[in-house]
This record gives sequence, structure tokens and C-alpha cells, in this order.
Amino acid sequence: MIAKKVESALNQQIALEASSSQYYLAMASWAETQGLEGVAAFLYSHSDEERLHMLKLVKYVNERGGKALIPALKAQPQNFKSVQYVFEEVLTHEELVSAEINNLVEICLKEKDYTTQNFLQWYVSEQIEEEALSRRVLDKLKFIGNDKAGMYFFDRDLGSMSGGEVPIMKGTN
Repeated sequence: MIAKKVESALNQQIALEASSSQYYLAMASWAETQGLEGVAAFLYSHSDEERLHMLKLVKYVNERGGKALIPALKAQPQNFKSVQYVFEEVLTHEELVSAEINNLVEICLKEKDYTTQNFLQWYVSEQIEEEALSRRVLDKLKFIGNDKAGMYFFDRDLGSMSGGEVPIMKGTN
């Protein structure tokens, strides 16, 4: 049985992962309307990934005898200043998620819930990868600057990282 303090903290993380998914979905929609299909595909893919992170937590809480709480969706921003701004926000958000995961691990250690602490190690590793990826994308954007040809190739290359298409759109093109 999962401790109430751990269950509560995990439910807060469920809400954060759901919010992350929605945030990246809003960014993807914005990018798509800007003609940045590659950026959009990358962000749609990240939105899906965050939802899967949430679902993994939901199943874990329920399997441990707790009750996963599904959060209400909050409105997300609909407009963004630039692609660089979007990825600065992505990095900032991933750093926030990392801090919250680390806080969760600390709660588990204080509560002597070593099973959940072990489960969370996957998230710790995932966050290292997410932050590193965000930094690499920002480095490329800084290198490109205002070069339109560079942005064209960046968009194309970023789209190929996510398979180039929005998964739910396959077969409709």
C-alpha cells in the first residue's frame, strides 16, 4: 500500500505531466499555423510523450493501492513570440519537471518508500535526456540566428527527429 503523502505527491506529478502535454500541444498547434511543420511534429510528439509519462504514473498509483486523480485541463497560451522562445520555454519547463521529480524522490526516501523511489529513477533519467535535448535544440537555434534558410533546414531536420508526421495524422495526407 502506498503512503498517503507519496500518493498525494504522485498525483501532483500526474497533474504536472498532464499540463506539460497540453503546453507542448499548444506550442505544436502554434508552430503548425506558422508553417513550421517539423517543429510542430516534434512538439506533437513531445506532447504525446508527456501524456504517456502521466499514464505511467496513473497506472503505478492505482496498482500500488492508491487512487490516481485525473486533473482538469487548464487553458494554455495560444501564441508564442518565436521558435527560440518556444524552446526556451520548453527548457524552463523541463527544468521545473526535473525539480519536481527530485522532490518526489526526496519524499519517497523520507517516507521509506523504496519501491516508488526505484520506480521514479526512470523519470530521473528521462529528465536528464529531456533537458539535454532542449539545450541542443536551443544551441542550434542560437547558431542559426535570423537566417531563414537555416530555419528552413532546422525545421526539416527537427521534423525528421519525430518521424516527420504527427502520429494521429498518418494516412490522412
